[in-house]
Amino acid sequence: MPALTRRRTATVLILSVFAAAQAAPAAQADRGGGTKGGKSGQNITAETKIQVSTPGSPGSAKTGTLSSEDSNWTPPACWYEPAFSPKEIESTVKAIDGLPLFGDTFASILNGYYKDGTPYKDYNLDKQGQGMFWASVVNPKRKDDPAATACDKLPFWVPNGQTPAEPLAVSPQVLAEYAYDELRLPDTTITMKPGDKSTVNLPTWTWLDKSTFRPVSVTASIPNSGLSATTTATPVSLKIDPGTPDAQVHPAGGVCPIAGDGSIGAPFSPDKANQAPPCGVTYLRSTTGTGPHKLRATVTWKVEWSSSTGQGGQLPSGTFGTTQDVTVQEIQAINR
Repeated sequence: MPALTRRRTATVLILSVFAAAQAAPAAQADRGGGTKGGKSGQNITAETKIQVSTPGSPGSAKTGTLSSEDSNWTPPACWYEPAFSPKEIESTVKAIDGLPLFGDTFASILNGYYKDGTPYKDYNLDKQGQGMFWASVVNPKRKDDPAATACDKLPFWVPNGQTPAEPLAVSPQVLAEYAYDELRLPDTTITMKPGDKSTVNLPTWTWLDKSTFRPVSVTASIPNSGLSATTTATPVSLKIDPGTPDAQVHPAGGVCPIAGDGSIGAPFSPDKANQAPPCGVTYLRSTTGTGPHKLRATVTWKVEWSSSTGQGGQLPSGTFGTTQDVTVQEIQAINR
């Protein structure tokens, strides 16, 4: 077996035993993920310390999450963040030493790494309070993503106030992308008028409540670090899919832009019954005998982020939509 392969195999085994030794889970952070000392694949995983907060309410009892419009982008599957103090590393290695089957062997290897000076001496106990061992964290929503295995290093030391030279270390952008996953968007059930049913060849007006569809923000932070990022989603348009080719959407293409006052579409009034709505649909056939159409309303959200470091920018726009049944009636006219 080549030396590199032997080393990799040994590392995988150490990570597995290291994870198994962490039997007592720490209290979970607010809507954070992972379990301290848990295992994803063959990696050490610590409970994330990231905390999230969402000011106000989403404006709807029903909510959903964004689907990125960029098929090549997803929020991070794993990263490294401050996880273990020197005393916690020491107690973990001692716990491994007491495990049945090879526990003493792996403890010996880890003692060589954390205690005997290669690369650490006495678990860095003399530096207690001066830094933390950073460990891998797996995004609980991405734990089955193959990319979640990319964070496979043993916990490594980082002095307080320093940023590790590790591409996968937690950063303002990682926090912002984590917050992207935590955004809760309001249900997109639209108001349709006139009446409870649409009528063949008569336009149906559709609109969304502007008090519900307002910007939604989530802030993600690492406690006691001063590091935080806020991700904000702002609605920009509504797309109507009538659920049948026998329909005409308004405007053509079915994309209704958001107005300057934050409204999408316009409420119906009886004097506008025969006018083409700024946002709506005209069905050309009734649903008698076929069952209701499945109208889908999808809102597109522009996503931006800012951070405590002054960094910021845009993240991929996302969509969230819901489907509702629409019954279309046909009014019979009698000629005399």
